[in-house]
Amino acid sequence: MQKIIPIHSVDAVAASDKIHVRSIDGIFSRWRWIMVWLTQAFFYGVPWLNWSSRQAVLFDLEAKRFYLFGAVLFPQDLIYLASLLVVSALLLFFATAVVGRVWCGFACPQTVYTAIFMWVENKCEGSHQNRKRLDKTRWTAEKLLRRGGKNLAWVVFGLWTGFTFVGYFTAMRPLMADALSMTVSPWTTFWILFYGLFTYLNAGLLREKVCLHMCPYGRFQGSLMDAHTLNVAYDHRRGEPRRGTVENDRRLAKEGHCIDCTLCVQVCPTGIDIRNGLQAACIACGLCIDACDEVMAKIQAPKGLIRMASLNELSGEHKTGVPSFIRRVIRPRVVVYGVLLGMIIAATVSAFSNRKDVRMDIIRDRSVMARQIERGAVENVYSLHLMNASDHVRTVTINVLPADLLDLIQPVKARLEPAKATTLTVTVRMPGMQALQRAGEVLPIKFVAVLEGDTGEPSTVEPSTFLIPRL
Repeated sequence: MQKIIPIHSVDAVAASDKIHVRSIDGIFSRWRWIMVWLTQAFFYGVPWLNWSSRQAVLFDLEAKRFYLFGAVLFPQDLIYLASLLVVSALLLFFATAVVGRVWCGFACPQTVYTAIFMWVENKCEGSHQNRKRLDKTRWTAEKLLRRGGKNLAWVVFGLWTGFTFVGYFTAMRPLMADALSMTVSPWTTFWILFYGLFTYLNAGLLREKVCLHMCPYGRFQGSLMDAHTLNVAYDHRRGEPRRGTVENDRRLAKEGHCIDCTLCVQVCPTGIDIRNGLQAACIACGLCIDACDEVMAKIQAPKGLIRMASLNELSGEHKTGVPSFIRRVIRPRVVVYGVLLGMIIAATVSAFSNRKDVRMDIIRDRSVMARQIERGAVENVYSLHLMNASDHVRTVTINVLPADLLDLIQPVKARLEPAKATTLTVTVRMPGMQALQRAGEVLPIKFVAVLEGDTGEPSTVEPSTFLIPRL
C-alpha cells in the first residue's frame, strides 16, 4: 500500500483575516521573480510575434483554425490538445513526487499574478507594517491616494492582461488598432473586461484564499508524495525547544536554534506556520527558507533550519552512502510517471512531426449510392473534403485506384489556399464490362491526392468503397 503523507489542516489563518506579507530577499525569492519575468514575457510577448505574415500563435475559434507558428491545426487535431493535457498532468505528478508543490510556488498563474499585485501594493502603500497601520487608520487624503493608486494600477494591469488574453483568440495587431479607434466589438469588449476583472479579483482581493479554499491540488497532493519527496520543512530536532532570545546565555546549549521570531510566518504568502508541519496551504515557494536563513546568519547558527528536505531526512531514516538525488528519483511512482511521460511525449512528437499538410476526408453521396448509365457503366459520386494545414498554397491532383478498373469522368485539380478547406464533388466510373463481371460487389478503392511541385511530402491516400449494383 502506498504511503500517504499526512497533510495538516489549515488553521493558521481565518478566512476573514487579511495577510500582509513581509518582503524578503533570498535565493528562493529571486527564483520566483525570475519565473515571473519568464512566464509573463512569454504570455505578453507571444501574441505580438508574426510568422509568415500572420500571428505566430492564434486560436481562431470563429474560423476553427489554430495557428502554432508554422503549423495549422483543424478541429480534427484536438487529439494533440488531449495529449498536451495528459503530458501536463503527468509532468505535474512527476514534479510533485520528486520536489513537492514546486509548480504552485514558482509557475502557477495564481502565484505569479499575486506576486505582481503584491509588488504594486508594496510600492503604493509601503511595507507590511505600513499597510497594517493604513488598514486601521480612518480615510484621509493620503489613504485615499494610496489605496486609489494601488487599485487603479491593479485595474490597468488586469485590463491589459485581459486584452492580451483575448489577443490569443483575436489577431492582436488588428485588435490593438480597433482598441485605439474605439471600435472593438461588444463580445470582444466583454471578454477583455471579464478576464481583466477575473485577474483583479483573483490576484488583488482573493490571493491566498484561492490556494487555501479553492484549489483542489493542495487537497490531494499528499497522495502524490511519499517520505522521499522534497518539501519545505522545519527541522524539529534542531529547532526545538524554541528560545525567545539570541543572547549567549547558559540555555543555548540545551535549547534549539529557533528563536521564535515568526519571520517565517510573516513572509508566507498563505500565512501558515511551517513549524507546524507540512500543510495543504503550503505552496512550496521557499520564502520562509530565505527568512530563516537570514536569521540564522545573524545569530551565527548554521543555515537550513527550514529547508527543502524529505520526511526521511528529517527523521534520520534516510540511507547513508546513497546520493539523495538517486533516492528521490529511483523509486516506483517516479519511475512510472517518468516512463509514461516519456512514452506520451514521444508518441505526440512523432505523430505531430509526421502529420500531413494536406488532408482528405471522403463522404459518399447518400442520395444516389450507385447508378448505372449507358453501356452498363456504373458511377459512384463522392464529396472530397480537402484541407490545407500549412501556410503555403498547395495544388493537388486527385486520382483513383485501382486505375485499371476505375477512372474519374473528368480530371480533378484543386488549388488549396493556406489554412483553408474546400469541398469537391467527383464522379468515379467503372466501364460496363468490368461492372458486369463484378455485379453486386463492394469494391475497396483509394483516392490519392498528389501534391504538385517538389514539396517532399508524400501523397495523401484515403480509402473508400465503390458499390456495383446487381444487373
